[in-house]
Amino acid sequence: MKKKTRAFNIFVIAVTLVLLVISLFPFYYMVVQSFTAWDTVDKTLVPTNLTLRSYEYLIGRGGATNSMMWVRALLNSLLVAFPTAVISVAIGLAIGYSLSKLGFSGEKLIMNSLLFQMFFPTIILLVPRYMIAKGMANTYPGMILPLCISIWAIFMYINYFKTIPNEVFEAARIDGASDLTILWKIAFPVTKSVTTIVFLSIFMQRWSELMWDMLIAPDINMQTLNVLISTQFKPMGAFPGPMYAASVILTMPIILLFLRFSKYFKEGISFMLK
Repeated sequence: MKKKTRAFNIFVIAVTLVLLVISLFPFYYMVVQSFTAWDTVDKTLVPTNLTLRSYEYLIGRGGATNSMMWVRALLNSLLVAFPTAVISVAIGLAIGYSLSKLGFSGEKLIMNSLLFQMFFPTIILLVPRYMIAKGMANTYPGMILPLCISIWAIFMYINYFKTIPNEVFEAARIDGASDLTILWKIAFPVTKSVTTIVFLSIFMQRWSELMWDMLIAPDINMQTLNVLISTQFKPMGAFPGPMYAASVILTMPIILLFLRFSKYFKEGISFMLK
């Protein structure tokens, strides 16, 4: 029995390692090709001569691109992704607390309506959303507000608040605290792990958004980094090296955020699996 258990554990570890390598390989390939000489891009997995030419091209050295164009696109990505994540967290926290702890009439109808929306892919709402928000085209509010309500975030908070005893909030009400005070000083601090994973998930989703940004903000001065990469470099274009370099830059903020908040991210994942 012990031999069978040991053999099974070895098999599971081996399969896990294989899947890990497969999942990480695209990132490895992207980074390697960004430092590869242009004449050998996509022709080798282990480059012998590393070069910064692809990154120099992006900043305007030895190429036709304008470095400020990339800086502006990076700032645009930050200026839409960060507020979208913050507003989504605030809305999700408030609605999740209200639906799980306040107990008002029509609560089930609202929850069923929210749940109903989760069955439809986002792409279906792209055109109706644009028709509503087209008056805010090429503006930051137009890029942020239509995407700042996350049904997934609302249900994450609802499920988390259900694990907290009602006595915690009732005691605060007896002491004279308003619902807004309870939400800010009690509910928000105890949801740190869930808030972190909600924030990071929405930030990553908004950071990688392409279709909405191309539709609502065609002005080159409002383009995000993701849109700029898709418009400047074609998949099989003449400059694959800089395309890989730009993709590396696009992923760096996500990696840094994950490394900074990995502890809370793991706690949030553990809650989701319960």
